[in-house]
Amino acid sequence: MATFVGMPAFPEASARAVGDAQLRHNLRKATQTIRAKRAAVVGEQPDWAELRAAGAAIKDRTLRHLDVYLERLESAVTAAGGHVHWAEDAAEANRIVVDLVRATGETEVVKVKSMATQELELNSALAAAGVRAYETDLAELIVQLGDDLPSHILVPAIHRNRAEIREIFRGRMASWGRPAPEGLTDDPRALAEAARLHLRERFLRARVGISGANFAVAETGTLVLLESEGNGRMCVTLPETLISVVGIEKIVPTWRDLEVFLQLLPRSSTGERMNPYTSTWTGASEGQEFHLVLVDNGRTSVLADRVGRQALRCIRCSACLNVCPVYERAGGHAYGSVYPGPIGAILTPQLRGLTGPLEESLPYASTLCGACYEVCPVAINIPEVLLDLRAKVVAKDHRVERLAMAAARRVLDDPRWLALAQRTAGRLRRWTPRRLPGPLSAWSDTREVPVPPRESFRDWWARRADEEGDR
Repeated sequence: MATFVGMPAFPEASARAVGDAQLRHNLRKATQTIRAKRAAVVGEQPDWAELRAAGAAIKDRTLRHLDVYLERLESAVTAAGGHVHWAEDAAEANRIVVDLVRATGETEVVKVKSMATQELELNSALAAAGVRAYETDLAELIVQLGDDLPSHILVPAIHRNRAEIREIFRGRMASWGRPAPEGLTDDPRALAEAARLHLRERFLRARVGISGANFAVAETGTLVLLESEGNGRMCVTLPETLISVVGIEKIVPTWRDLEVFLQLLPRSSTGERMNPYTSTWTGASEGQEFHLVLVDNGRTSVLADRVGRQALRCIRCSACLNVCPVYERAGGHAYGSVYPGPIGAILTPQLRGLTGPLEESLPYASTLCGACYEVCPVAINIPEVLLDLRAKVVAKDHRVERLAMAAARRVLDDPRWLALAQRTAGRLRRWTPRRLPGPLSAWSDTREVPVPPRESFRDWWARRADEEGDR
């Protein structure tokens, strides 16, 4: 699969996406459908506000004592016959997984949809080691066969329509395994059947499976995977070796806590009351060898941020994407990360750091309308984090902007300076440029430079008071 590294900054990438009429049509149709389904099932839940508050509280409590729950999870998994590995970053996580696969002697693995492995770019690391990874989630299969990148958290191929998927299956399936049936149409049932036949051979041959997890229950060491197709269950049960790659923030303390999220997640993500397939496994079972790789990759840095740490509450439901006007028009690829949309705009810069133009541009990829906060099932205040990140971007290395803000503060703090600046601007109004010079030109590219009034309000008020006094 292609990599996100080197993607252009959001303004450049989104400008190209907005010009793609087919992409905008696909996104609008899909997001509006999911949005309507979510609203219907959430509206029928009388205690939704209480569930939302409980989810946020459980996540916050877990993050405050993350060290305790991580050690508890490790002990429970080990007691159940599993093996726990710790990875500080992507390179270490990939090295661990590659070594585990090599130890089996296999050169093929099947994978169930996992955002953590996409974040780590695990498929590329496996390919470099001579191991071919086969995606088994239908949308991920479409992305892989099309040599594409995911553009949505829940529906990675949301930017593709049925006709495009049919052409991808007809053109690429044969090079990855069983070819598409002759005369394949773009009927959804026909496309699903073609994928089912293609994947069944992989499941029956695979000796190694790689998964993520939506939740990890510290109390018992149980991993929980929610999906809609059943492919995930095949992936975690049939292989002789199962490797689960999980971010350290996915922990919930107890099964009782899990019950809250099993109500929040399906309604927020797919607009369903109950998830079609919920798989759970605890340690090694029925002769299967189980490895759990717990990944940091920047999460402890996010945890240290007083404002930004709330992003670690995220349960990857994608509700914020489906209501975001920016995402609906620009699509997921413009965010240059496996985490698109509003949550990606705050999570990616924190996980990677404000290290380049892409990361610095993402906090500005928002209208700050607050719709994402309203629908978030764990009450992540995304606008608050966006503003905090914007302040950090400015404080980091935008010297011109800092100097301008310092000058503005000096003028606005002192009435005498303010009056002098207003009078000077009024006298020079005839020479107001249509376009600002230097670094300020980007502002005036899309705006008209306002012409100062001949007389400031303060001067007008003083003159009016003098005239009234004379009369």
